[in-house]
Amino acid sequence: MKILLIEDDKVLGESIQEYFKLHSIETVWIQDERKLPNLLKVYEFDVIVLDLMLSFSRGEDLITFIRDNKITTPILILTAKTELSSKEECFLRGADDYLSKPFEPKELLLRVRALSKRIQIESILTVGDVTINIDAKTILKNKKEIKISKTAWDLLTLLIKRKGEIVDTEKILNYVWGGKAVGDEVVRTYIKELRKILPYDSIKTYKGRGYRLDNIEEN
Repeated sequence: MKILLIEDDKVLGESIQEYFKLHSIETVWIQDERKLPNLLKVYEFDVIVLDLMLSFSRGEDLITFIRDNKITTPILILTAKTELSSKEECFLRGADDYLSKPFEPKELLLRVRALSKRIQIESILTVGDVTINIDAKTILKNKKEIKISKTAWDLLTLLIKRKGEIVDTEKILNYVWGGKAVGDEVVRTYIKELRKILPYDSIKTYKGRGYRLDNIEEN
């Protein structure tokens, strides 16, 4: 699981990051919320943990920014505010959960885990004559199992999570290769591997931008 933490309090941010690390959760932590637009372009997160009281922006406005950019990642609000009016505004803008300070670290962990389950993709999907079982990590074409590399599987999983959307090449590189120095030609190699299995034109190329998976159905 990968979490984006937007928190300008250094002590709190470090403690949350360390606590999540103990529970095998990767945390990308930023203190300057102005970095948010670029981060969302290149990384895929399971949950966003957002403090409302930041240095340069209102957290409420960041919720709106995230949702206006068609990003559906669950948002958990972390704040010293306790007023019902604050909660109402955050939920109306698109937040998914609200936790007031002070809080127990374990409660934050439980809430984050619960939110991450909301974006789990359907376990069985169909693209033309191809059936993909996410849980079993299997692909059947005309009822015969097709083997693909782990890297190709990771790439396919990301495209499925963002089906119908253009996934930037940089986001693919970060999701599949963890930001390692890998060229665009390597991405094209694995896209080619997937295209050999999926129906014609299921994966569309957007030159200079990325790729999009279409014509996928949930069973």
